Amino acid sequence: GLPQTLNVGFNDMLSGANLSLQLCPLLTQGQIEALEHHASDAIKDLYLPKLISGEWSGTMNLTEPSAGSDVGALRTKAEPNDDGTYAITGQKIFITWGDSDVFENTCHLVLARLPDAAPGTKGISLFMVPKYIPDDNGKPGVANSLKVVSLEHKMGIHGSPTCVMSYEGATGWLVGAENKGMAAMFTMMNNARLNVGAQGIGVAEAAYQDALAYAKDRVQFAPIVEHADVRRMLAEMKAEIFAARSIALACAVAIDMGRATGKDSWIARAALLTPIAKAYGTDMGIRVANTGIQVHGGMGFIEETGAAQYARDVRITTIYEGTNGIQAMDLVGRKMMDDGAAACRLLQEVEDEAQGARGDFPVLAEDVWQAAEALREHTEWMLKQGAQDRFAGAVPYLDAFARVLGGYYHLRAAMADGRNSARGHLAAVYIRRLMPLYAAALVEAREGAEGLYALSVEDLEA
Repeated sequence: GLPQTLNVGFNDMLSGANLSLQLCPLLTQGQIEALEHHASDAIKDLYLPKLISGEWSGTMNLTEPSAGSDVGALRTKAEPNDDGTYAITGQKIFITWGDSDVFENTCHLVLARLPDAAPGTKGISLFMVPKYIPDDNGKPGVANSLKVVSLEHKMGIHGSPTCVMSYEGATGWLVGAENKGMAAMFTMMNNARLNVGAQGIGVAEAAYQDALAYAKDRVQFAPIVEHADVRRMLAEMKAEIFAARSIALACAVAIDMGRATGKDSWIARAALLTPIAKAYGTDMGIRVANTGIQVHGGMGFIEETGAAQYARDVRITTIYEGTNGIQAMDLVGRKMMDDGAAACRLLQEVEDEAQGARGDFPVLAEDVWQAAEALREHTEWMLKQGAQDRFAGAVPYLDAFARVLGGYYHLRAAMADGRNSARGHLAAVYIRRLMPLYAAALVEAREGAEGLYALSVEDLEA
């Protein structure tokens, strides 16, 4: 029952404290939501109280050795048993918190294919497959026919057990309707996408705080925080974090308002902002963590400072729950199937707010207004293009959209606190130094696909 807005703030803070640990409740939260929307009452009654209390943990099992982003290529099988359960057989990889000694039971949501199911994503169903089969009293009973084959040796998040899982006729229960597994899994993934964006923000915040503390203490002629380039790095780190956090929280507010009011406009805004919040939050997290190493100088390359761990840990966030390229294609594809109506409504709001800010912040307001208008014009142009040209420019388009929204939320914060406030000065850093990157991104986005494919595979190999 916690509002998503508060949940995102919580996940932001927990990610900054320990991303490896935060991954576990994140996946459990997503599983709770998937079960709430799609599971039978019997499954809800049995699993939800334990998952909500934290006695049991939840995972999602999508990826296989031959089926990554192409989920429809999965081979895991589900054979009906005589008692209404299913025998699940197959292998899954990259299963975050796939096993541990921390919880009484680990509950896996597994995508699998029923006999004679249609090929591709249309023939995929979703199953609850617990580590221990609950007994008649709802307690963990006999061990299910599943096991951890190995732990992944990862670049970062070393405290998170990422497993290769093998299901060998394991007992599972259908969640939702047959062959409708992707709809149920997307409920879980959309929850995770926003909160993965919050992971990038949380790690960036921790990296920034460590960098600032180091810059205040490290003396090179003077504390290095007084040097112009170090001050630039710190100011831009803080401004980027504020922009990404604002976008993530705006998305969370839209989700909460959509649920509370049922209005299509809020639901559409939440859908539009989800890929932006995920991609920008995580891309920003990598940039800020890398900048944190730079602020530390040579000490940033030394493990004892901890600066390098932020960069290693946050690097995965742009990859999982749909790579950021997939997020961008979702934005210019599925999220523009309304002919850009939701995007244009949001950009109109940006322009109206900027217009109202001209009295107190004439330069910043004009910059934001012009940026929003340029993004609107590009959106209208993009809607006339074919899918391949859209996809070729999707990543820079998403980045441009995020930059403009970042400037908008900084301007609103400056208006709330007034002239000569810290928020006003930070807004100037973002709007004058970082938001202008949107223009270069739109130039790239307009290039389309032709130039990319003019460079052949042989040319790439040369």
